[in-house]
Amino acid sequence: MPKFRLRPPQPDAEGRIHHVTPQSAGWNHVGFETYVLGSGQTLAREGSDREHCLVMLAGHARVAAAGKDFGVIGARSSPFEPDVWSFYVPGGMDWTIVADGNCEFAVCSAPGKPGLPPRVIAPQDVGCLTRGTGSNTRHVRNILPETEPAESLLVVEVITPSGNWSSYPPHKHDRDAIPAESLLEETYYHRFSPPQGFGFQRVYTDDRSLDETMTIEDRDVVLVPRGYHPVGASHGYDLYYLNVMAGPKRVWKFHNDPAHEWMLKG
Repeated sequence: MPKFRLRPPQPDAEGRIHHVTPQSAGWNHVGFETYVLGSGQTLAREGSDREHCLVMLAGHARVAAAGKDFGVIGARSSPFEPDVWSFYVPGGMDWTIVADGNCEFAVCSAPGKPGLPPRVIAPQDVGCLTRGTGSNTRHVRNILPETEPAESLLVVEVITPSGNWSSYPPHKHDRDAIPAESLLEETYYHRFSPPQGFGFQRVYTDDRSLDETMTIEDRDVVLVPRGYHPVGASHGYDLYYLNVMAGPKRVWKFHNDPAHEWMLKG
């Protein structure tokens, strides 16, 4: 049985905790990593056939691409705080990040060609909105939406308040059937406040050939290769997650589970 929930191991010598590749996930597009670096520690990567979006989860770091210094980014001590800073690097371009004090960040990747310029994505460049009502309320920060330049990547972070549901009603995006639905692989990186919290995520298909319900804890990654994928936060614990999506077309069109779509009407 495929492993959809990935627990956080101890950091390796580079500070890497999670390491999801298309090969390890058994799909074609999305890559995802998280790192914790000590002050002055450096992570450098050579250009490849993948684009990258570095999302600062906590702390500050100096970023550079193709030998150009883009300065220090980061403004928060926790992903539950606002003002997310990120750094986009196109395919084929080297990049470097140097911790300015202790920091934590995610590296989101997907297939990408050279051509676009690297850029800092500052808080004022991030569209923020609230979706849902009542216990379905959640707060969305669009870091790299389809309206902003990139080859494949879609990146968003969401705060789901204590006791609330998210990615709900259940929806999916596993068919290349534009304009009705797009085919997008997806990772969820979960954090809880306080960190001893927990929640639940279900990944299931209409025919139930895939039907997994997982307890999620702080710093878990959940893989969503296909199917519906709702999330619930337990009472007393706010839930943060960082989504990375990519597929053959860079557009997010989803299909709601017909059994639960009634709650959006009226």
